[in-house]
Amino acid sequence: MSSCLASLDIHPLRNELYNELHSRPFQVLPTPARVSQIAVLTTPEQRQAQFHHLQELHRLLGHPVPEKEVSCFEHTFGTLRVRREMHMEFASYTFINLAASDQAPFLETGISPLPEGWLEALTGTVIAAFHLDVGPAAEGTRDDLDYVRKHFEGMRLVGSSPQEGAARVWGTFRLHSDGFGRFMVLNHHMSDSQLGRLTQRLMEIETYRLMSLLALPVARDITPSLNDMDEQLAVITRSLAENEAVDEETLLARLTHIAARIEAFRAQSTFRFSATRAYHRLVLTRLEELREDELSGHLTLTEFMTRRLTPAVKTCEAVSERLEDLSRRVDRASDMMRTRVELAIQSQNQQVLSSMDRRSKIQLMMQHTVEGFSVVAITYYLIGLLKLGLDSLQGTGLEFNKTLVLGIAIPVVMALVYLGVRVVHHRFIRMAKHQ
Repeated sequence: MSSCLASLDIHPLRNELYNELHSRPFQVLPTPARVSQIAVLTTPEQRQAQFHHLQELHRLLGHPVPEKEVSCFEHTFGTLRVRREMHMEFASYTFINLAASDQAPFLETGISPLPEGWLEALTGTVIAAFHLDVGPAAEGTRDDLDYVRKHFEGMRLVGSSPQEGAARVWGTFRLHSDGFGRFMVLNHHMSDSQLGRLTQRLMEIETYRLMSLLALPVARDITPSLNDMDEQLAVITRSLAENEAVDEETLLARLTHIAARIEAFRAQSTFRFSATRAYHRLVLTRLEELREDELSGHLTLTEFMTRRLTPAVKTCEAVSERLEDLSRRVDRASDMMRTRVELAIQSQNQQVLSSMDRRSKIQLMMQHTVEGFSVVAITYYLIGLLKLGLDSLQGTGLEFNKTLVLGIAIPVVMALVYLGVRVVHHRFIRMAKHQ
């Protein structure tokens, strides 16, 4: 079979496409375990520095240093498992402490085994940081609640029973006194692989919901400017609709300024709003995969997200749609202004053409008048020449009545001159029509 494939043209990305679906495998997580995740916003320049920082962790813990960076890296250092995943905008670090411990939840966490000072030197901007404590469940829900409440600093709990009661999940979606968020997973009868998938979904829900909210401050900052531009555009459109006498040049300048501001806001926010929609869809997908059952008296994770996260995302979508709507309205107002200016220009051109037509008629009348004078003038000069010729003939002794000849010649010459001028005039007219 391999020899048959060797003779075929294999796509260069074939192996990568196969491996892509396996690049981020689910965790296999035993009970008990303490998990910490930190997600940091990362620039392309910081990614290389983060990889060098990961190599430094291997040196500090006495393990072979990885040579090549991959999108999902995982390594176990004894009882500490470290996983680093690279995403489009951020990098997530998951630390799993598998050592046996008799400490209360969240006193010892996933980052407790890290070398001192290593985590503090991590580059990037922290967007999410939270602990998950995974332990066995008590016999009854009331026993669970009594155990859970004292570890969340008195904050209001959000909880559910996912996977048809196979576990219970508790959290607050708030920051605690250590600066981290907290989740507690109480395992009833989940296998290690099921528990790994559950914790992975919880971590993704928390990280993606924070990433989706990054657009909310942008939307709030843009909204006052959108209100101002909306009012300006309404005034401009009203003046056009009421056919008021306006300064088109000033209005076009104002419309251009509004359009420039809208494009600047779109350039600033389009990616952020699109990312928010994508992250929100991921959150909803992960929530569906939990298959939650309600715990009496508490909001489920899905209910909490639907009530709190979805309105924030809808706000961002509304601002994005409003930007697009304003852009279209500015385009329509600009089209109306251009049409109005073009009509004004056409009216001016029509007036200019009418003026030119009047001047052409006057010039034609003047030309006819000049033609009449020119016929008289040419006749006068021709008769003068004829008189000189007749004087010369009389000087040779030829006898004739010069006065009679001149009297007869005047109307004849004038008629001939007139006919000649008209012939030339009509020839020029034919040339103009032909062109």
